[in-house]
Amino acid sequence: MTEKTIPLLPCRTELIQSVVDFYTALGFETTHLQKSPYAYAVVERGAVELQLYGMKDYDPASSHSSCYVLTEDVDGLHAAFRSGLKAAYGRIPTRGLPRIGPLKDMSYGVRQFLTTDPTGNTIRVGQVISGGGEEEPATAPKETFARALHMADLFADSKQDYPGAIKIIDRVLKLEDEQPTPVQRVRLLVLRGDIAQRLGDEEGARGWLEEAASVQLSVEERETAHDALARLSDLRG
Repeated sequence: MTEKTIPLLPCRTELIQSVVDFYTALGFETTHLQKSPYAYAVVERGAVELQLYGMKDYDPASSHSSCYVLTEDVDGLHAAFRSGLKAAYGRIPTRGLPRIGPLKDMSYGVRQFLTTDPTGNTIRVGQVISGGGEEEPATAPKETFARALHMADLFADSKQDYPGAIKIIDRVLKLEDEQPTPVQRVRLLVLRGDIAQRLGDEEGARGWLEEAASVQLSVEERETAHDALARLSDLRG
């Protein structure tokens, strides 16, 4: 017998159509949609199935609902999702609701990105990379700046605790007895600028991103920092 898990995600009742449209932009097919006597929808993309149920007083801004999708082609899905969202919305939404986050190699062995629908459900899409596994706990590295990046990523993207992430980044960037590698500096600055932009601090974001762009990187370092540099280009564009 083969079992299958299907996430049931809440949705503010009057947003059911916009949520379905969002998943359509991501390449999902709507296999069921009803708006009365209660809102309910089913969307599918290959083996991935999500079911959404309406709640009249549901608050998208305070949503903590999420699910994890494991894939063998996270880069391909990220590119497809971004392309679909740009076609549907005329831009790639990177803050507010809905939004799609950057693609990152996490310190616990997973390459992943997060995308959040109009009603606040976050779909985390990840691929196990060399030396990691989904069963591996998200333990923080011991090295100062690797640990800061690990924790700031968790605060910013998983918890959406932007003040907490800012505190971590600002503290390590002010250290005088230790200095990050150029790649670590770029990653920290890009994340700091990303958070500032999400919070609507356009002037602050511009400063952090300009500083990130000014960091001198070798060809090898640029390859290592590829994801951060791609995010930098998105944010400055």
